[in-house]
Amino acid sequence: MLTGFKNFIMKGNVVDLAVAVVMGTAFGAVVTALVNKVLMPFIAGLVGSPNFDSFARVDFNGNAVEFGVLLTAIVNFLLIAAAIYFVVVMPMNHMIERRNRRLGIDKNVKEEAAEDPQVALLTEIRDALKDRAV
Repeated sequence: MLTGFKNFIMKGNVVDLAVAVVMGTAFGAVVTALVNKVLMPFIAGLVGSPNFDSFARVDFNGNAVEFGVLLTAIVNFLLIAAAIYFVVVMPMNHMIERRNRRLGIDKNVKEEAAEDPQVALLTEIRDALKDRAV
């Protein structure tokens, strides 16, 4: 029973997932710091407020409907997406492109994959049935 558990824990997928979660958490702190301490103060300097929480607040039967909170969440999402794109995705794509050029790999040239033997057999059967029906 413990051997099975040990085998499960030691599988590559579980360890890879654990590493990804830890790295994602650590990287999340970096992105959060970038957004909260760099980008949002910059926006606050432009607009005059670090968030839009008090924007478009409406009282409806004694309940506060706060559209500004939604706007703040959308702006935060877009800032985080932009930060990840410009800090991680774009440089990574550039590095991959440089590596592929150095190795002589052209991403526009698609190598033809070997056809699955079962698909080839089914195609032959289909063609034979078509010829037989005519």
